[in-house]
Amino acid sequence: MLAFSGNQKIFLYGKPCDMRKGFNGLWGLVVNAMELDPICGYWFVFINVNRTHVKILQWEQDGIAIYYKRLEKGTFRRPSARLEALNSELSNEDLYLILHGIDNEKTKKRKRFLSPKYVDY
Repeated sequence: MLAFSGNQKIFLYGKPCDMRKGFNGLWGLVVNAMELDPICGYWFVFINVNRTHVKILQWEQDGIAIYYKRLEKGTFRRPSARLEALNSELSNEDLYLILHGIDNEKTKKRKRFLSPKYVDY
């Protein structure tokens, strides 16, 4: 089951993906094109050329799983700052916004207080 957690690393594949790819095809993209290890527990997000389908490859404790979503109307919004990268890291919030059709570039995140123990230096 796909469940968001606070410490989940998520990577977006930079090119449009052929959605006919299954477990082995997506695994091959992660290893060869993204140069990452699929067993590490990260989530790998793939979007097709029309941006109407998304697949998420994730390693669970005992095997690989694919989450697949197809839109009946509309498209997924791909982060434009990451169009040229082979892969780029997404936050949990970014992935949530993509899957729910919210345009991240038109939204504004308000400032929040962060305790010093949570700030990266």
